[in-house]
Amino acid sequence: MGPGPESILLTGRVAAVTGAARGIGEAIAVTLARFGADVAVCDRDAEALDATGTAIEDLGRGCLSRVLDVRRSETSAEFVQAAHAELGPIDMLVNNAGGTFHARFLDVNAKGQRALVDENFTQVADLIRHTVPLMPERGGSIVNVTSIEAFRAGPGFAVYSAMKAAVENLTKTLALELAGRRIRVNAVAPDVIPTPGDAALVDDPAALPDRAWAKQPALEGGTVWDAAAATVFLCSDLSRFITGTTVHVDGGNYAAGGWKRHPQTGSYHL
Repeated sequence: MGPGPESILLTGRVAAVTGAARGIGEAIAVTLARFGADVAVCDRDAEALDATGTAIEDLGRGCLSRVLDVRRSETSAEFVQAAHAELGPIDMLVNNAGGTFHARFLDVNAKGQRALVDENFTQVADLIRHTVPLMPERGGSIVNVTSIEAFRAGPGFAVYSAMKAAVENLTKTLALELAGRRIRVNAVAPDVIPTPGDAALVDDPAALPDRAWAKQPALEGGTVWDAAAATVFLCSDLSRFITGTTVHVDGGNYAAGGWKRHPQTGSYHL
């Protein structure tokens, strides 16, 4: 028997989503619940995270919510342990938390660099290390939310882009290392998709000087729900034969402004 409509469903499974209070993380957490999963969520924004938890519970799904900073390894470990204890073995881990600021590389001091490394790479590695032993014997799925900047030069975002590229490599490497556990590891790489967190960057001509907010070729610009849909696919049985792969979710205008398609990665760049 080949795949059917039931292959996309996540009923009876447990997901853990970081950075789930707003934007892409919120959309991913709620969409996973819509497709049947119980969802554990965490973020630093208590008020917004409470709204995400309520939306999940309103769908009739189990939810565990924790306010924490994923950069602290001990708190992220407690988060996944609590999710395992309350909801059951974690079938899906979505590493969405991350962040950046616009500054030229030489203007980023040591403290700022450490913060970017911790927020965009170290905490991802820590959460995977904490979660894998809590995943069921039948295997599971890890989805790392990276960025289109991992595949091209990122003036003003040098350390952030480098860390997202590091997560891309970690994704491919762990796809091989964790294959024996039947754990698939993939990534979703959005371009700058309009979210509350990216509003300042979108409005700053110095941060994104060459971005024209219009359409992809023949497609509307990407939204948080497009990133969520890609994540659900990578968590579901429809992608059971896919690992070590990145799905690009692009939100800018690639039909104009000098954008070109990369011959190897398939992503668009200036």
